[in-house]
Amino acid sequence: MTDMSLIEKKLNSVKVFSGRLLNVYSDEIELPNGNKSSREYIMHVGAVCVVALTDDNKVIVERQYRYPMHEVTLEIPAGKLDSKEEDPLDAAKRELKEETGAVADKMTYLGKFYPTPAYSDEVIHMYLAEELHFESQSLDDDEFLTFDLVPINELVDSIMAGNVPDGKTQAAVLAVCRKLGL
Repeated sequence: MTDMSLIEKKLNSVKVFSGRLLNVYSDEIELPNGNKSSREYIMHVGAVCVVALTDDNKVIVERQYRYPMHEVTLEIPAGKLDSKEEDPLDAAKRELKEETGAVADKMTYLGKFYPTPAYSDEVIHMYLAEELHFESQSLDDDEFLTFDLVPINELVDSIMAGNVPDGKTQAAVLAVCRKLGL
């Protein structure tokens, strides 16, 4: 249920930047108390992430250099939608196959994850992939990563120790543990 007393009203919107991955806007708004203010935010096409779980409870994890952080991060397979209209399930299957070569006979939707709702409309759709078999990996030309299999309990321990700072990985892996009672 939405608390209407918290809604902000857009009065004017200006696109400040248009890019390949995102668009930046600056809006003039009216606050719930009638005062005016501004909001700067990013519009993003959306994304998916996948906890790919093997029959022996190992998770496919990737190591990839993330330029904004200037470090190699440990993450679950993920990627952006091709468009706002793309079915997230199709995107999840595509990204899992492209990045790892894994194909899942069973996909379960885990829900939405808002990585930065204070300044972006990005939605990451989280999935659990099971009953895996492997085909060939087909990375994008500008994509460089390695992947490995990690027991889910070890991955949870790493998350809880603060060694996996990627939010989508934390949320999705912990959701799978709760869902499956692991």
